[in-house]
Amino acid sequence: MTSEHSARHFRFGAFEADTKTGELRKAGVRLRLPDQPFRVLVLLLERPGEILTRDELRQQLWPDGTFVDFDHSLNSIVNKLRDVLGDSANNPRFIETLARRGYRLLVPVSISHVTESPSRVSSAEATLEVTTPSVISGSLLTRAEDLPSVPQGYVRVLLLLIQVMYVSFYIAALAHISGIEDVMEQVFRLPGWIAVLAIVSAAIGIPVRLYLLSTFSFSVKHVGRRFLRIFVPVFLLDAWWALAPFFLIRHIGWGLALAATAALLYVPFAQRTLILMHDRSDR
Repeated sequence: MTSEHSARHFRFGAFEADTKTGELRKAGVRLRLPDQPFRVLVLLLERPGEILTRDELRQQLWPDGTFVDFDHSLNSIVNKLRDVLGDSANNPRFIETLARRGYRLLVPVSISHVTESPSRVSSAEATLEVTTPSVISGSLLTRAEDLPSVPQGYVRVLLLLIQVMYVSFYIAALAHISGIEDVMEQVFRLPGWIAVLAIVSAAIGIPVRLYLLSTFSFSVKHVGRRFLRIFVPVFLLDAWWALAPFFLIRHIGWGLALAATAALLYVPFAQRTLILMHDRSDR
């Protein structure tokens, strides 16, 4: 299934697939995978994020003139592949099923190309990073491929509630800006210009939240890819507004203010995770 002069080495998650040896390994440990499931895996790895149709698989696995119960055989092959990967059709992390259409690989893939000559194998390898449209991974933050598939309605409601919460913060702060100035000066001994920061950040935050509200209300596709580009500045904005409970320190006390701030500091990360889930559910 590989050409005579070329072999490829795929890496995805904790797995490695070598087309030269026909082996699949996880964290260096070889896994038992029959030839046909391995061939399907390679076809998916060659096109991460794209739909591999059932007809394409039929042409690759069973040439013309081969008589086979195609649907049953292909389902068995994909199920075997999922078993080895520890994947699930109902909650896919690697292989997504698109009913009556085909399959799609959900994770980013790294491909190493090794060129061979009849006499020797050259050591030059070219590595190409291929990522699916909605996957942006990080070493500490949640990765899209680690998330479960959740009905879009649940995710959308939670995201809309988060946007409404922030808009409420902004409006309440602007309506009581003089009270914020008093708290900053009398309780925290901070200059009154801190209130100006609240005004400016609210002026920035309101259009951002209205944009996200409209985006989630109308289920715009691939919003996660756009949001992750502005995640850091939005996180800094949200971190500042996580201090909003201290504006009410006279009414709720230090304990509740600290507890509420700790909870609000988690919200930006929860929002990021929900947005990645939103992208997965609209595929």
